[in-house]
Amino acid sequence: MSNPPAVFEALKQRVQSHRDDIVRFMREICAIPSMDSQIEAVGQQVAAEMHRLKFDEVRFDVMGNILGRVGPPPSDGLRTSKARRVIVFDSHLDTVGIGDRAQWGWDPFQGKVEEGVLYARGACDEKGSTPGMVYGIALARDLGLLDGWTAYYFGNMEEACDGIAPRSFVEHDPRVRPDVVVIGEPTRMQVYRGHKGRVEMQVVARGRSAHAASNWLGDNAIYKLLPIIAGIRDLDPTLRTHDFLGKGTITVSDMQVSTPSINAVPDQATIFIDRRLTFGETMAGALAEVQAIIDKHAGASPDDFSLGLLTYDVPSYTGFRLVVDKYFPAWALAESHPLVQAALNVTELVFGRRAATGKWDFSTNGTYWVGQAGIPAIGFGPGDEVHAHTTHDQVRLDDVVAATLFYAALPAML
Repeated sequence: MSNPPAVFEALKQRVQSHRDDIVRFMREICAIPSMDSQIEAVGQQVAAEMHRLKFDEVRFDVMGNILGRVGPPPSDGLRTSKARRVIVFDSHLDTVGIGDRAQWGWDPFQGKVEEGVLYARGACDEKGSTPGMVYGIALARDLGLLDGWTAYYFGNMEEACDGIAPRSFVEHDPRVRPDVVVIGEPTRMQVYRGHKGRVEMQVVARGRSAHAASNWLGDNAIYKLLPIIAGIRDLDPTLRTHDFLGKGTITVSDMQVSTPSINAVPDQATIFIDRRLTFGETMAGALAEVQAIIDKHAGASPDDFSLGLLTYDVPSYTGFRLVVDKYFPAWALAESHPLVQAALNVTELVFGRRAATGKWDFSTNGTYWVGQAGIPAIGFGPGDEVHAHTTHDQVRLDDVVAATLFYAALPAML
């Protein structure tokens, strides 16, 4: 690059010239409902925009995620030659539901704009990064900022199971292994470099049913879980803490009861447990902690209890099925990592100030990219995660536009 300041100044001008298009695109994709991993319709809207911007390839993969590629495809189906690297911009297009519509002060899909802030379902989590990624890739191509790179936009489904979409991308169709990944989850325009992991488990207690009028003839499965629930509650404050990722957590998050009727003693009850893992904690260790609580309180009937790791086994809207354990490793890149430093250099170059680094409190596809596949990834996106999944889901439109600068400039800085 012969004149870096000139090309980045040209990038800023190009982004501003496309501001109206970026904002229009953002509002269009928010207006399309995409709950419960049903992303086909919004994916088609994204595909139309990528066709308009003349991406080299636009297609849905076998799982139903939308892909856009700029640059030559990997020559061997798995990765490119050493002369050309692959960068993936990962933004999930699915959202949670809207809950009680009466609690929204506006249409959650059409949204509203007040003082430069768009309020709509998915504005923060995570449709806000898609316009910048799509336009950023196209503008980077036009200005020569993708020299030596093949870039993918990867619009995927993530809300139901972190990491399953990138696992499909890397291990199934189209089987591309990136060199670096940018995750578009909200980061308040900072550079995020990790988050805690998670394991989801269940404890089943079996009892004996009886008519509620003669409850002493039964063995109430709910009551058998009470000391287990208390033990989990008491375990939480004792868990390990890490300087960057923070403290591990555990909580009972749901319960199901099997009973012949509401006038009968339940013969089975199940609690579901969300266990957040910090560094130094393992899936095996987390399961062992809960098993120790069961063993302590099972008394003379240990066979009445069972502990299990949950699995995800739900087909996507295309019918594609990938069964995975609901274990999501903790991950973090060091602040000194070349990808993190390149990202910080980009923020200084295009925004005039060096961004802070941070971490998410929630979980992302980084559990697969870094935690399982060992592919370096950072997070950068508009929005603040405190607004995710709320009736005040929102994002600053200035940040949606400005994020385009970051996505376009990053490959040239690596």
